[in-house]
Amino acid sequence: MTALLRYQTALLLRSQGWLPPVLLYVAFVAIGVRAGEPVLGALGYVSAPLLPVTAWLVRICLNQEPPAARSVAAAAAGRTRVHLAAILAGTLGAALPGTVALLLVMAAGARVSADGRTGVPPGPAALAGLLTATVCVLLGAAVGALLTRPLVPAPGWSFAAIATAALLVLVTTGSPANTAITGLVDGNLTGRVPLPLLPLGAAVVLAAAAVALACRLTAVRE
Repeated sequence: MTALLRYQTALLLRSQGWLPPVLLYVAFVAIGVRAGEPVLGALGYVSAPLLPVTAWLVRICLNQEPPAARSVAAAAAGRTRVHLAAILAGTLGAALPGTVALLLVMAAGARVSADGRTGVPPGPAALAGLLTATVCVLLGAAVGALLTRPLVPAPGWSFAAIATAALLVLVTTGSPANTAITGLVDGNLTGRVPLPLLPLGAAVVLAAAAVALACRLTAVRE
């Protein structure tokens, strides 16, 4: 798996397919985050777009190999492992800029509530932001894995389905991503730091199930 992950990551970097989603994320963060803003609100702001960015990168990784190269890799390591490595490469590709954004927010953000009256402890705030970002990355990986090859092979329909699903997961009340981000927004108003442990657990289960299904189907259909 380590060799396959390096292979998929190298393909992603050389193809430069990562540029559009990562640059859009960087622009989103640069436009919306300012030094001195309350840290919890800023953490929620930089975490939310990681969901569609992760889904986009996973889709890119699952479709970047030419069919001949994919067949050779599958013959050597198995289709399931190759598919899993591509999903992991896309997920890690989104986690890296997300981690940088979280560090920048923690360094530049004001550790107070939105009204400036309540102090926010930096350690719990950083942990809450990290867990929320992880929830968004995991759910983005699940969306990207399910709504592309082999389940949705048509590129146009795949992209439209991923964009729609990512938006719905973010805005639907009760979804792990919406719950985690809402917790940060509410904490920004009150000064209390929420730890989204239940959303994280749900995201882990959903992501594991989605990735397992996608890997199983690629072994059967391709």
